[in-house]
Amino acid sequence: MDAAMSKPIIRLDAVSKTFQAPRGGGMVEALREISLDVRPGEFLSIIGPSGCGKSTLLSLVAGFLSPSAGEILFEGKPITGPAPERGVMFQDYALFPWRTVIGNIEFGPFARGVGRRARRDKAGELAELVGLKGFEDRYPHELSGGMRQRCALARLLANEPKVWLMDEPLAAVDLQTRIILQDELLRLWGDGVESADRPTVVFVTHGIDEAVLLADRVVVLARRPGRIKAVIDIDLPRPRAPLRSVPEVARIVDQLWSVIRDEAAMAIAEEGN
Repeated sequence: MDAAMSKPIIRLDAVSKTFQAPRGGGMVEALREISLDVRPGEFLSIIGPSGCGKSTLLSLVAGFLSPSAGEILFEGKPITGPAPERGVMFQDYALFPWRTVIGNIEFGPFARGVGRRARRDKAGELAELVGLKGFEDRYPHELSGGMRQRCALARLLANEPKVWLMDEPLAAVDLQTRIILQDELLRLWGDGVESADRPTVVFVTHGIDEAVLLADRVVVLARRPGRIKAVIDIDLPRPRAPLRSVPEVARIVDQLWSVIRDEAAMAIAEEGN
């Protein structure tokens, strides 16, 4: 392995996060002593029961939040806030309703001061890349859920980030659209193509089958306070799309479910108390 590739692109060192509860004034421990190295070019999925801190962890890596303890490094330097090299895609699209498809896609380059012609040309290329050619002048309310997520993905790509931080990006669409978008996501990431330029993906999902299909490794978080319960290597060949129905995928899904099942049951019981 190349020495540069062996260095983590993201390192979490004993990261904890505590919030003040919105009601009652008490403190809520969301994450406790998370230590994890994320490798350049890998696809890493994070799963765990509801409330275990998956989205909080992603927000810390994005720079939207600061850890209460510990340190997060990007390419060896502390993360002190959001930056274009760490692109974020949310479950609820987070598109600007007053901007068209092209307007949404080009927003990142616009904010960075890229000239109108260059950013408009790039946005047009990305719209075609994600299957939105012909819809460039539509507004978000005129698009289906799947098309909105394609637009959100193109907006992420417009900044050419080294890391894609994805918070349940496919959870809000129907099953058929979800399968199509999984395949599209793998294609755009470079599934099956060995490249030093392939981006790193940190992908939060509730879907164990989705995590297995997409990822090189799956991190399982325990219920609150979120802690790493297991890190599972997904030893499946790429490209992955043709493997969706093979028995080995089902076996790994069952293995992960056995790890997370009791945590999920206890999390539900605690929510009811």
